[in-house]
Amino acid sequence: MSDMNKNIADCSIEIQQASNVADIPSETDFYTWVKLVLENQHRTGEVVIRLVDEPESAELNTTYRHKTGPTNILSFPFEAPREIESELLGDLVICVPIVQQEARQQGKAEKHHWAHIVIHGVLHLLGYDHIDKDDAIQMETLETSLLKTLNIPDPYHEDVLND
Repeated sequence: MSDMNKNIADCSIEIQQASNVADIPSETDFYTWVKLVLENQHRTGEVVIRLVDEPESAELNTTYRHKTGPTNILSFPFEAPREIESELLGDLVICVPIVQQEARQQGKAEKHHWAHIVIHGVLHLLGYDHIDKDDAIQMETLETSLLKTLNIPDPYHEDVLND
């Protein structure tokens, strides 16, 4: 496993590479996607991105969501106790093979799908959700708008996320 860190201004990411798949976006890509969301939401903070394979994703999905099998992304927002000051927003656990498989199945450019998954996860860390229809519409509209600034087409016009 290797770790990468990028910290510029008010946005910091740590990338933990725990996947056997080597073909992943660059550290700069991850930083760009996280920073885009944080700037749009007028927020700052630190995000840990852990890149995993199916077994770890499945174990975490079962433990924390009570769902069987791996999933594309899991978001773990961090809430520090009141007496502790922390910039940590939380952790994103991304299953590399699932993201790659979804991109192929959905006929999307892999890098576009990665951008969408990361943006989606960071929004979860900031409190957005898609449990009810109104919240889903709000979150999807924001994701689509952010992706558009990167010249990435609307990911929801045909397919929806796996979470």
